[in-house]
Amino acid sequence: MKELLKSYIQLFKYYKQLGDKSMAQLKGEEAFFWTPGRESNSIAVIVQHLYGNMKSRWTDFLTTDGEKDWRDRDQEFELYLEYQQEVIQLWEDGWAYLFEALEAIEDTHQDQLVYIRNKGHRIEEAIQRQLAHYAYHVGQIVFLSRILTADEWQSLSIPKGSSKSYNQQAFSNTKRKELFTQELLEEE
Repeated sequence: MKELLKSYIQLFKYYKQLGDKSMAQLKGEEAFFWTPGRESNSIAVIVQHLYGNMKSRWTDFLTTDGEKDWRDRDQEFELYLEYQQEVIQLWEDGWAYLFEALEAIEDTHQDQLVYIRNKGHRIEEAIQRQLAHYAYHVGQIVFLSRILTADEWQSLSIPKGSSKSYNQQAFSNTKRKELFTQELLEEE
């Protein structure tokens, strides 16, 4: 369980890092609040939702339903933040709930069920559910950031036209067991 958790934590850190690097490229506070259309969400609203979800899912993760009665999911999609710093603070706070909960999981919890809206999940299933959910929303943040930075965008992966040289470098190394996130996380 601990080895599997370690890889999940690395993946969550990878997605957090994608969001961090995307938002860091934004110019000006207004970029955090821009929407491409009336029915679309801004980065600020996506962060509000992620924070609400993370706080609800990961607070008392092993002992209470992940959909807390105090959560107001609909409110998460109504902009209540005003400043870039508030967006960044909620972003950091949400991830802190997640990482604290994951660090508390022990091998003895392996067969324990956790509940989300009364549906039982093995811990691994609950983690996978949230990993997919957060990757989806981080992708939205990356996409909005990419639109807002236009030609100034700094690629978060292999830049266009660089696949061949990237692969040459990768295949010049010996085979080894390593998650694809390892190099990226070593930059931290």
